[in-house]
Amino acid sequence: MTTKIKVGIIGFGKAAMVFHAPIIESVEGLQLTKVVTTNEGMIDRVKSIYPYTTVVSNVEELLQDESIDLVVITTPNEHHVDLASKALLAKKHVIVEKPFTITSKEADELIAIAEKQNCILTVHQNRRWDSDYLTVKELIKNDFLGNIVEYEAHFDRFRNKVKEDWREEDRPGSGILYDLGSHLIDQALCLFGLPQEITADIGIHRDGAKVDDYFQVILHYGSMKAILKAGMLVRETLPHFIVLGNEGSFVKYGMDIQEEALKKGIAPRDMDHWGEEPETIWGTLNTDIQGLHFRGKIESKRGDYRGFYQNVYLSILGKEELKVRPQEARNTIRVIELAIESNKAKRSVPYI
Repeated sequence: MTTKIKVGIIGFGKAAMVFHAPIIESVEGLQLTKVVTTNEGMIDRVKSIYPYTTVVSNVEELLQDESIDLVVITTPNEHHVDLASKALLAKKHVIVEKPFTITSKEADELIAIAEKQNCILTVHQNRRWDSDYLTVKELIKNDFLGNIVEYEAHFDRFRNKVKEDWREEDRPGSGILYDLGSHLIDQALCLFGLPQEITADIGIHRDGAKVDDYFQVILHYGSMKAILKAGMLVRETLPHFIVLGNEGSFVKYGMDIQEEALKKGIAPRDMDHWGEEPETIWGTLNTDIQGLHFRGKIESKRGDYRGFYQNVYLSILGKEELKVRPQEARNTIRVIELAIESNKAKRSVPYI
């Protein structure tokens, strides 16, 4: 029989509804047991879609439930540390929605608590399971491009009106750098490790915006650099990935398709070819392979956000090493801190 891990979610907004609940329910061995929310609309949705899941309004009621093994925190960012601390002290394994924390000091504190409690602590970096990122990772790993000299990744949107959303409010951890930057930085650090220096330009482009809605962060690795960009005023599609090496180039348009499917209410269990990108958005590789010149489309590797939760499940059972380690998530927050420092000082700063 499959060992059941019972899961509780604290906060049930877009992140929980789109990116967590349907994935949890699609992973064998995980059971969405309890949800904490006071949002009447979300209460009705949970009861409709997950009728066997209990909805409570009090965090303590979830944390005192001895049957809950794993707690997922999807609240506004400034509450992550307090709630994660309480869950760890209640001897729960914890997943924190990105960004991990507001500061690297807070991240260090949570890591110390998790180690003392002998609990798993991780951060929801599901974009490591994006199809195009996995493809880029494979191309670099297998030396299809030679020595990488420049890596550029975009996470662009066109949203010229400011939404009524806590992420758009002037509060700790809001803004596009903490939001989308967490993904781009995490991917770059996984590919290339910690940078030597960081240069950042962070700003507000939209009228009425209260927090940053644009950034360019450059991670310097000697002669190689990783350029990470995101903005809310990008109406024309730009490449998602541009990777340049001394042997070839790779250019990829279009985002991973899993998010759009999840937004439409489609879960991985509902389709056979989950995460398989259509040929129309496969990337273009131009390189030499064993003495032959090749230029053409490269089939994207299959993306699957279930990989994150499957790994957490197996890690709790002691059958796999944790793939998104909290120290890695802490390093992402440190890069964000230094990017903010670089932007204020208008100069590059060392990674320390």
